[in-house]
Amino acid sequence: MKKMTGAQIVVESLLAEGVDTVFGYPGGAILPTYDALIQNPALRHILVRHEQGAAHMAEGYARVSGKPGVVIVTSGPGATNTVTGIADAYMDSTPLVVLAGQVPTSMIGNDAFQEADLTGITRPCTKHNYLVRDVNDLARTIKEAFYIAGSGRPGPVLVDLPKDVQNAMGTFKYPGAVELRGYKPTIKGNDRQIEKAIEAIEASERPLFYVGGGVQWSDASAPLTELVRGLKIPITTTLMALGVFPSNDPLCLGMLGMHGGYWTNMAVQNCDTLIAVGARFDDRVTGRVSDFAPKAKTIIHIDIDPSSISKNIKVHIPIVGDIREVVLEMLQRVKSQEGLAPRQKLWTEWHRDIMQWKAEKPLPYEIGDPEGPSKPRAIIEELYNLTKGEAVVVTDVGQHQMWTAQMMPFHHHRSWLTSGGLGTMGYGLPAGIGAYFAAPNRPIVVINGDGGIQMNIQELATAVQYKVPVKVIIMNNYYLGMVRQWQEKFYDGRYSHSYMDAMPNFVKLAEAYGAAGFRVEKGKDLAPTLQAALATPGPVLVDVVIPQSEGVFPMVPAGSAMHEMLFA
Repeated sequence: MKKMTGAQIVVESLLAEGVDTVFGYPGGAILPTYDALIQNPALRHILVRHEQGAAHMAEGYARVSGKPGVVIVTSGPGATNTVTGIADAYMDSTPLVVLAGQVPTSMIGNDAFQEADLTGITRPCTKHNYLVRDVNDLARTIKEAFYIAGSGRPGPVLVDLPKDVQNAMGTFKYPGAVELRGYKPTIKGNDRQIEKAIEAIEASERPLFYVGGGVQWSDASAPLTELVRGLKIPITTTLMALGVFPSNDPLCLGMLGMHGGYWTNMAVQNCDTLIAVGARFDDRVTGRVSDFAPKAKTIIHIDIDPSSISKNIKVHIPIVGDIREVVLEMLQRVKSQEGLAPRQKLWTEWHRDIMQWKAEKPLPYEIGDPEGPSKPRAIIEELYNLTKGEAVVVTDVGQHQMWTAQMMPFHHHRSWLTSGGLGTMGYGLPAGIGAYFAAPNRPIVVINGDGGIQMNIQELATAVQYKVPVKVIIMNNYYLGMVRQWQEKFYDGRYSHSYMDAMPNFVKLAEAYGAAGFRVEKGKDLAPTLQAALATPGPVLVDVVIPQSEGVFPMVPAGSAMHEMLFA
């Protein structure tokens, strides 16, 4: 077996895992690995402009490809800069492997230059982490890191690499399999629990599927779609699950929760059987827990993570297992069942009731004045029409995120990227760049706010360097829009430090980076400008002025029940 340095072992291990792209930023403690990278051109390295950008790019890559994203950074501040991205990945179950340089083992604990206790700092926001002290443990550790990151409920894994371990000589032998005694995710669901779930569904009169992002990670979109259509039961999705069931299917109700439609939330509040699939009942979905789904006699919960079962909402029929495997088993059993027709007649009437709620209180829609600022809905509709629903759509966090989630149709899974659990401003642009490297033949559209875009706008330089044709649309209201909305509704209109009165000229800023820039001040100019922007090669930034007072509605105030919604 060939002897090589620890740094070379790291690179060979990545190649053995099938990694083709890594996102990173060099520094002293990780230089041995960077030296090994340049000697092996089979691994594409994307040089970011900030380590937080690297983590978000790796998230975007992972979300679109389905494979763990890989980050390589140096010690100390290089590694701590990734923590926001790591925490974001942890909250949204995104598989990452973060390789961080560290000071030599003999200096750990001595407050050496650019030393930080990364395993301690990231322990609360990683699925697992490692500090490698022996070069001969490197290959096994990296194999385990990828296995842990991508299996079970996915998540980020950090591997801390002391500089002397990277320089040491060792024997490279990559393990063929992983055997971790304390980590054995349950794949197959319990047969009896699946049978009980089917019996409960068949006995229901007002059933509802409530589907979360776990469906995407288990690649269960296709069998779930077949199951829902076969049963003819309406389905609502969380923010993270948009696209796992086609938006244009009549059974698709859209998003539920704090900014969900009136009809979706009313469906949850009036269903008698709730079938939760790959969702975690987070507070933005449940509202006041004591009043969540009060008429549901049975709540079924399918999830691979046993710790999520009955964590927030008590469920009656838990099924722990890989969602794809469980749904396929349910599908097989449902196909063999007879006598569903009478129930489906009831379910059709139930679906009509939900559509009546939608007719009574649809999403607010204003065309707007062609001589005035563009309305958010007009922007989203125009983007959808121009991309024909085939784009990967990425958002940052704020009002623009909720408008897009409410109004943009998604027909394919892995077409929607956003920061859900952590709500990370600065996510959008780098995640969109990462998405491109996973799907270079698909249009990449990033919808952002004037606040969020400025948090990682330096990654526009990365897009220019690697000729990433990402199209960034800024909804610009000169405010931290969601903060402003809350201040208006719950703080008596006291707009404390939410107005930005020193906004940059985004067109000139884009051009300074070497990208194309456009600005839209009037609604009548929106369509031709967006058309020109999407036809322009390379990275493009479009600054679209929107009304300052525009709000996201409906809205469930914090601490309220899902049916206690504000509409203006």
